[in-house]
Amino acid sequence: MNLVWWSIEVRDGEHPAWQWRDAWSRSLLEAAVTHGAHDFSWQAEPFGVVLELGFAGDGDWDRFRQLPAVVAALDAVDPRTRYVYPGRGGSAGAVLPRRTPRPITGDAAPLPVAPAPLLVARLS
Repeated sequence: MNLVWWSIEVRDGEHPAWQWRDAWSRSLLEAAVTHGAHDFSWQAEPFGVVLELGFAGDGDWDRFRQLPAVVAALDAVDPRTRYVYPGRGGSAGAVLPRRTPRPITGDAAPLPVAPAPLLVARLS
């Protein structure tokens, strides 16, 4: 069976991602299994957690994504630390790359230099 994989990635933010996983794992997996998921996998990564879900078709994912339990679980995460994308994520290599800032390479800008103090001439 050829599965269509989707990933829900939660990165550590104000709260550790594993706390979100502990709070929402049961609801998410129950919703996934009862709405067409044929396979799933939780991964703990250095940056947070990834839930990979394998569905038989895109329609199953769309129905799963609209369930109140799934909407509530995703709303419980800061949108800046939540990524939902097609493909497998984490260390498996996602179909779409994560949008993480990359360090700038090359020459750096010079450090700012304080201006010389003003000289005031006084007539005596």
